[in-house]
Amino acid sequence: MDTHRRHTKPPRTTSSQDGVGHHLHHKGLPPSIDNRSPSPTPKASDALPLPLYLTNAIFFTLFFSVAYYLLLRWREKIRNSTPLHVVTFPEIAAIVSLLASFIYLLCFFGIDFVQSFITRSSHHAWELEGSDDTNFLINKDHLLVTCPPPANIAPVPNSPNPDTIITPLASVEDEEIVKSVIEGTLPSYSLEAKLGDCKRAAMIRREALQRMTGRSLEGLPIEGFDYDSILGQCCEMPVGYVQIPVGVAGPLMLNGTEFMVPMATTEGCLIASTNRGCKAIYASGGASSVLYADGMTRAPVVRFETAKRASELKLFLEAPDNFDTLSIVFNRSSRFGKLQGIQCAMAGKNLYIRFKCSTGDAMGMNMVSKGVQNVLDFLQTDFPDMEVIGISVFLHILSGADIGNYCSDKKPAAVNWIGGRGKSVVCEAIIKEEIVKKVLKTSVASLVELNMLKNLAGSAIAGSLGGFNAHASNIVSAIFIATGQDPAQNVESSNCITMMEAVNDGKDLHISVTMPSIEVGTVGGGTQLASQSACLNLLGVKDASKESAGSNSGLLANIVAGSVLAGELSLMAAISQGQLVNSHMKYNRSSKDISQAASLERREWSSNDNKREIKEKQPER
Repeated sequence: MDTHRRHTKPPRTTSSQDGVGHHLHHKGLPPSIDNRSPSPTPKASDALPLPLYLTNAIFFTLFFSVAYYLLLRWREKIRNSTPLHVVTFPEIAAIVSLLASFIYLLCFFGIDFVQSFITRSSHHAWELEGSDDTNFLINKDHLLVTCPPPANIAPVPNSPNPDTIITPLASVEDEEIVKSVIEGTLPSYSLEAKLGDCKRAAMIRREALQRMTGRSLEGLPIEGFDYDSILGQCCEMPVGYVQIPVGVAGPLMLNGTEFMVPMATTEGCLIASTNRGCKAIYASGGASSVLYADGMTRAPVVRFETAKRASELKLFLEAPDNFDTLSIVFNRSSRFGKLQGIQCAMAGKNLYIRFKCSTGDAMGMNMVSKGVQNVLDFLQTDFPDMEVIGISVFLHILSGADIGNYCSDKKPAAVNWIGGRGKSVVCEAIIKEEIVKKVLKTSVASLVELNMLKNLAGSAIAGSLGGFNAHASNIVSAIFIATGQDPAQNVESSNCITMMEAVNDGKDLHISVTMPSIEVGTVGGGTQLASQSACLNLLGVKDASKESAGSNSGLLANIVAGSVLAGELSLMAAISQGQLVNSHMKYNRSSKDISQAASLERREWSSNDNKREIKEKQPER
């Protein structure tokens, strides 16, 4: 319980308090702030023998513990055909504890309401002492600190503060709510539930944040966003939104269809470079792509008393005769989630079980987690000594965290590079010699040699894991942000190997990108937001496909791979001709002097390259 102290002082008249409060508000400070600490306020939780947070923790733990114990006991009775009404003394004690904790938790919300009501009504305008020019700051612990101005600076009454962070709110009620958030009597995360207005909650939370930190959020927009659309789905405790510009590259000719690809990025030259690659592909007849695998994974870890028992479960799960039974149990979770395979790995007496299944047009990790939970519950019958470690569908939905790290989600891992995760795509194109020279300003031989030395040998020397490419993650991230995918899954989705070779008697260039773990979806998550939904609509993959489940997300994965192909082609051409630094110096810098210096250096480099090229070609002549 917070304790505040203040000095004794004769009460002031209401008129003087109102005057001081008005003056402070004019200066951009909340009227409730004083150079003294507020008086102690009685709280309903003071009657508890322990602090409120400890009491809550005890009863929460008690409630879930006894509930879990009773469920285990009732399951054993069902297995042993024991009547449920026959109870032992421990079960009676557990039932009583369950009822007591439930009653407390039910009453807790009433205590919280009464406590906030008493605190809000008793925290009227605090008494002020000292000059009106005293500066006040509130830290996160709600301790009041006074900072008098330097003596050598003359106070200027009613002077405007250009750095004010106090924004006038719509009503007095909103001001009171802001004060409650600052004082800690109203949790910031509960504003949406308390107010029933997501935008209003965001504005109040934003103002409270500014006053608590003393830092302005000016420049972070808050208007023009549908906060209802993210409630319980995309973002908690919003205070605004970040603007990321979206550009388009294309047309990308892929499998005979043209696509204008939206890309959200703050990096200059990225879209322009990808657009040049699309131009080269289009002029050469287009690219073709194939989705050769599609399956999301989830891998819990279970533990036994001995390694022998863990190996018995491994053999059971990997036995072909048991797959049909496990599939039926797994597939109960969704009509789209179909189990494809189970792969197990052991570490001592711990068993890591990697489930892989199709997920339709959803990215599908939550779908897989539900199916995994079904299978684990089923296995408990034949393996009652199995202890499940590190899986909770509820926690996964909240955090998106990997369960056993054998999936592996949002981390570089060889298992995804070798076995795939999500959509596995290979995309290829043949770029004609004249296009390589006219559009890409380079030669086929230069590109093939650079790809071997940079993307293959260089990445191998670096010990790269799935990084045998020039900049696949650049394109993947930009498309992911634009289309509402999970940006953190760029880690494994950017696994890519770029291959180049001369074909047609060495005249033309064959280029391909193989990406075994593109994790995308066209439903769920951020795909339902207005901006991201518009970008998906531009590609023709919005929402779930009504004709063929999974075709929209599969097409999106193909578009990602095709865009990566265009980006790889253009960047490698720029590197081979020394254009990369020059273009970034031109478009990514605001200083004209630096651009001019880069221009001079570019002419020098071009001159030296031309002289070197002439000398190298003389012996051939």
